[in-house]
Amino acid sequence: MKTQNIKRYGEIISVFTKHGFGLILKQLGLLNPLKGIRRASNRGAAHDNAGASTGKRLRLALEELGPAFVKAGQILSIRQDILPADVIAELKMLQDSVQPFPFCDAKALIETEFGDRLNNIYREFDEEPVAAASISQVHRARLITGKQVAVKVQRPGIEGIIEQDLGILKEMAHFVDRHTKYGELYDFSGMVADFENTIKNELDFTKEGENADTFLRNFSRDEGVTVPKVKWIYTTKRVLTMEYVEGIKVSDVDALDRAGVDRRMVAERLAASICGQILRDGFFHADPHPGNIQVMPDGTIIFLDLGMVGTLNESRKSMISDFFVGVVSRDSRMVLNSILDMDAVCDRNNIKRFERDIDAIIEKYLTMPMSEMKIDQMLHDIFRIAFINHIRIPREFALIAKSLGTLQSLIEKLDPELNSFVIAEPIAKKLLYRSFSVDKMKSQIKKSLWNYQKLVSEFPSAMRNLLRKAEDEDFALLFEMKGMDQLQRRLERISNRISASVILLSVSIILAGVLISAGLGANANGAMAAINITVLKTGMALSAVIVFGLLISMFKSRR
Repeated sequence: MKTQNIKRYGEIISVFTKHGFGLILKQLGLLNPLKGIRRASNRGAAHDNAGASTGKRLRLALEELGPAFVKAGQILSIRQDILPADVIAELKMLQDSVQPFPFCDAKALIETEFGDRLNNIYREFDEEPVAAASISQVHRARLITGKQVAVKVQRPGIEGIIEQDLGILKEMAHFVDRHTKYGELYDFSGMVADFENTIKNELDFTKEGENADTFLRNFSRDEGVTVPKVKWIYTTKRVLTMEYVEGIKVSDVDALDRAGVDRRMVAERLAASICGQILRDGFFHADPHPGNIQVMPDGTIIFLDLGMVGTLNESRKSMISDFFVGVVSRDSRMVLNSILDMDAVCDRNNIKRFERDIDAIIEKYLTMPMSEMKIDQMLHDIFRIAFINHIRIPREFALIAKSLGTLQSLIEKLDPELNSFVIAEPIAKKLLYRSFSVDKMKSQIKKSLWNYQKLVSEFPSAMRNLLRKAEDEDFALLFEMKGMDQLQRRLERISNRISASVILLSVSIILAGVLISAGLGANANGAMAAINITVLKTGMALSAVIVFGLLISMFKSRR
């Protein structure tokens, strides 16, 4: 353990113990390597939320521990495959809002980043931030050109704090993976690695700017959906300048009604956009909560806070598309195969039970009318089954579930009669038809021809190596037959029985010979009779020993 982390370890243990998780830490073995700081954890043994639920106590502990743990909790809130529903519900309530940092710190950071005075960069700059979070805060400003912008400024010193907490989380995850059964099932080190990648991307504001540009290109094909444009001249790793937009919060239905906005149109656009981001673009907003979506008076939807995104490669996108096509076409086998194709199963012994449980869920929902199907409920049931069967769900699918679950709740507020599956159906069908299009088939044929060309070009070299090994007598063919051990045991038993039968037959013949000899010599003199009796006894004893030895040998062989 790093020396500089010991104090922070003590704080973490103290907070978790204060909120009633001391026993869990002990069971996980996380207290064992930290004997020197147990006193700190014991001081917090009595906690004030003894009657609160596990989820609430966990949420309060994470909020108290700061930004890295808040972000970790927010990411854990999508992992319905490893946490129960009540804990997930509490983690979704994690608030990232904190007290803003002083304007002088924001000014100093901006001037350091650009190497110039603030009033030479912006004509106007509001000292009071319009929003503050654990990683950054946003100020309204005006460029020299007069254009109004939003300036996102990183909280001073946050990188060092997060770096330290990331190191601690890595060590804890590594310990849990190596020493507990939970690590074997859920790969906590992998989760922390995903979290590290996510939060480091959020700390680099140029990544968020690149995300905004990608969304802007993708949304050019959609009507009434956009994102603020990035002002790259005024953007660095720790300062992001974008167009300032002041719309209506998408969940504020009263304000939408007062502005005369058609809520059904907004719901349809929102659903079509998120489904299109996932199914068409493979690049989607991973945190589309109401605070990150605004609606302009003309009904245009604007996505904000673009630091957390989900990406899908062509293979993953195809699997997700198969899932939706299977749902809308009511093909339970297609839905099940799409889930299994995502490598969701970590223990092959659980496949059959998982298949049966998923099949039951799918049959339940596919018998409903499309207008009554709730995508968030279906995905919740799938994650519940995964949790019961110890199935590891890929992070991409968990992010999609979070986005679609949020979408469903927003649609219900905007237009209770609308259903996200109704919006997804034409998109999924269009993707299905596209998979049979001439361009798609051409692409697949080209890909196959390239693979075959590569195989043919590599064949002579592989054959030459094979012949050389054969010439050098350095060629061995390994052949393994399944169930060979079982077959060998059966053959051994049969062999033992045959051997026992032959030996018993031989013993019987010998005993018969001795008995006949004894019978013929029954009228002999006393000395001869004594010899016959001795031979008979010896033969009987020898036979008994042989039979006893055979029984022991057969018993050992059977074991």
